Amino acid sequence: MFELNNVRYRLESCLRNWLLVLAVVITVLAGASQCSAADMPRDVVAQTSNNAVFRLGAGDVINITVYGEEDLSRQKYRLPDSGLIMFPFGEVRALGLSIAELEIRIADGLRGGYLLNPRVSVSIEEYRPFFISGQVAVPGAYPYKSGLTVRMAVSIAGGFKERASESKIFVVRETDPLHTLSKIGLDGEVFPGDAVTVEESFF
Repeated sequence: MFELNNVRYRLESCLRNWLLVLAVVITVLAGASQCSAADMPRDVVAQTSNNAVFRLGAGDVINITVYGEEDLSRQKYRLPDSGLIMFPFGEVRALGLSIAELEIRIADGLRGGYLLNPRVSVSIEEYRPFFISGQVAVPGAYPYKSGLTVRMAVSIAGGFKERASESKIFVVRETDPLHTLSKIGLDGEVFPGDAVTVEESFF
C-alpha cells in the first residue's frame, strides 16, 4: 500500500511540473502575439503597412552620411537623370535602388581600399514630384509627401473641376516600364514620379 501511494505521489508531482511548464509556454506565446507595431523595427512596420518598397529615381534629394568621413558624405544631393553618384572609388548608380541597397553598395565600394569598416546612412531629404492632370483646378507637378493618396493629390491641385469624374481617375506608375494606364480610387496610394489623370464626366 505504501509503495502504491509513493508511485501515485510521484505521478502527481510530475503532472504538476508539466502543467507548470505548459502554463509558462502559453504565457510567453501570448505575450509575443500581443506586441504592438511600436515594438517592431521601423522597416518591419513599413513592410507590413505598405508592400511597396520605395525606389530611388531622378530628382530625389538624398543625404549620404559616411560616419567619421565628412569628405565622403553628400548632403542634399539631387539625383541626376543618370542616377550616378561620384565617389573616390568610382561611380554608384542609385536609380531603382532602395535606401538599404544604396547604403550597402556605397559601403561595399568604400570597404578595403578606403575604409576598414565603413558605416553608411542614406536618408531622403526631398522626394521627386508627382504629376496630376485633367479635371483639377491647377494641374502640374507637386512635391511628394509620404502617405499621399489620390484624394490628397486632388486637394493639393486645388480640387476637382465641375465636370470632373470621381470614378474615372487613372494613374501611370513611374516604376512601370510599360507605362500602363490603371484605374485608381480616391483612397489609392500615389508614389513619387506617378502621373495621375482625372477624366471628365459626361453625365
